[in-house]
Amino acid sequence: MSTGSISAAAYKDTKPHYEILDGLRGVAAFIVIIYHVFECFSSTPLPHGYLTVDFFFVLSGFVIGYAYDNRWDKMTTGGFFRRRLIRLHPMVIMGCIIGVITFLIQGSVKWDGSSVGLSLVMLAMLSTMFMIPSAAGLPTEIRGNSEMFPVNGPYWSLFFEYIGNILYALFLRKISTKILGCIAVVSGVLLAYISISQGQLGIGWTLADYGFWGGLIRMLFPYSIGMFMARVFRPMQIKGAFWKCGLILVVIALLPIVSTEGIPWLTGAYDAFCVLFIFPALVWMGASELKIGKQTTDVCRFVGDLSYPLYTIHYPFMYLFYAYIGFNGESSVLTIKETWPEAIALVIGCLVLAWLCMKFYDLPVRRWLTKKYLYDK
Repeated sequence: MSTGSISAAAYKDTKPHYEILDGLRGVAAFIVIIYHVFECFSSTPLPHGYLTVDFFFVLSGFVIGYAYDNRWDKMTTGGFFRRRLIRLHPMVIMGCIIGVITFLIQGSVKWDGSSVGLSLVMLAMLSTMFMIPSAAGLPTEIRGNSEMFPVNGPYWSLFFEYIGNILYALFLRKISTKILGCIAVVSGVLLAYISISQGQLGIGWTLADYGFWGGLIRMLFPYSIGMFMARVFRPMQIKGAFWKCGLILVVIALLPIVSTEGIPWLTGAYDAFCVLFIFPALVWMGASELKIGKQTTDVCRFVGDLSYPLYTIHYPFMYLFYAYIGFNGESSVLTIKETWPEAIALVIGCLVLAWLCMKFYDLPVRRWLTKKYLYDK
């Protein structure tokens, strides 16, 4: 953990920041991008890339517990919510605007090709800005595939992140460490049951088929175990934590989904094992290295600062890419061999746009909002 200058991700935090955890968040965000690029093809090099969302949740729980648990004597509940809104919502709005623009460029049509009126697009934009989820049959469900946030699909995880913040401020911060541990155990058992029964943990992005409750459990275990670890944390002796943990994250995403014929629960059991045991261990390891070199610090800080803007702006361009290759939700007309230059350009373009948003929008807006609205600093 570097005690030097504070990164953008830690803007206005008074405690020293875990640079390695920021760096691992950046690694996870890049895995998400690659996963989404290949999601529409018959094969992907990162078949378990969707699990990085669960790693984000563990990180968030740990960092929030570490940053805020001992500040409530000076900080109000309203002050906490203002902090979290200032941290998260500027890029929520930017990603929403980009999502609407790309939807209009795409032709303002659903997956089945039917046209969507501009008034409904604006209604979907408004509901997304206020993090109001959509469902099949609602006028805001403008893509026709039951996404909670059809303007920008990955916002489902931010929706549950907001719920986690609310639960922390109103309830989780007040309970004893023992009860918090019990909540983690119970929610962990439920998560394992859901993952094994569903055959995998890629749930929560839709309100259909009990998706809300699946997404809630998918958030609650990582959040509560992260907060529990923040309370009982004692660093272990480890060197090169960023590089070791980053490599493990990549390997987890890389491992192929084996045939589950005769063992339909196998992939679900793997997903649950990663979330229940490996991800908390990686966060613990990442927080344990107290002194890191300047080069590693610079890498962690850069990819960490970039991670959240990248996560919030990349998926609208995935929709455009899916439309370009003829992806209909099940199969694509074009293959990755035919479109790899466009795929590379897509990734590079998202990285550049994320950096521009961070540098010229997110940081200045957050700085202004902090100065204007944070009273209990």
